[in-house]
Amino acid sequence: MGQERRDIATRSDIVVLLEDFYAAAFADPLLGPVFVDVARMDLAAHLPRLADFWEVTLLKRGTYQGNALAPHRALHALHPLTAEHFDTWLALWTAAVENRFAGPAATRAIVQAGRVAAAMRKRLDVPNPSWTAAPEGRRMLPLSGHAE
Repeated sequence: MGQERRDIATRSDIVVLLEDFYAAAFADPLLGPVFVDVARMDLAAHLPRLADFWEVTLLKRGTYQGNALAPHRALHALHPLTAEHFDTWLALWTAAVENRFAGPAATRAIVQAGRVAAAMRKRLDVPNPSWTAAPEGRRMLPLSGHAE
């Protein structure tokens, strides 16, 4: 049987989670090229800022003040992000959390990542294919601004 998982409780836990996640993301055939070739992400330089964000989000302490949308908007302009990119990101994040942690903060990490992904998709105007079709016999409501 596997090792008992504990909850995310410290900044060190967050750093380990981020390292696990990015190891998987950089190796992923869809996300890896975006992080490595397009964004040219320097994880060593970026990790402290990511840890700041997640420390505020999960542990309610820290000093993150930033605009996560701006770099993603620039990346999206270089290499349009799709629903599959966000779904893969979220699946890898969820797996990284669940592989190592369990508890209220771990659950918050998964829930908040879903919220972050949804907000980014909306702000970058990335369609969600699972939401585009109206039920049979019904018209699409003009909620997203996308015309059919």
